[in-house]
This record gives sequence, structure tokens and C-alpha cells, in this order.
Amino acid sequence: MNILLAAIIVIGIVLLIVGGVNQALSFLIWVGIVLAVIAAIVFLIRVISGRKPV
Repeated sequence: MNILLAAIIVIGIVLLIVGGVNQALSFLIWVGIVLAVIAAIVFLIRVISGRKPV
């Protein structure tokens, strides 16, 4: 019975860690998408306004 309880605790901890990492990765993916969109907008503004390239 103790082995079963220990296995359930270990599985619960692993699922908790994986769930947290999954949420963190999902958040970072959204941050990356937003930053890519902002970078594309800034690039287009620079191209349209005719500023010198950096």
C-alpha cells in the first residue's frame, strides 16, 4: 500500500511540474508571437518612411 501511495505522489508531482512547464512555454510562445508582430510593424514603418537602414 505504501508503494502505491508513493507512486501516486510521484505521478502527481510529475504532472504538476509538466503542467507548469507547459503553461510557461505557452506563455513564452505568445510573448514571442507578440514581439515578432511588433518587430514586423517597426520594420514596415522604417521601409515605408524611407529611413536609412541601420
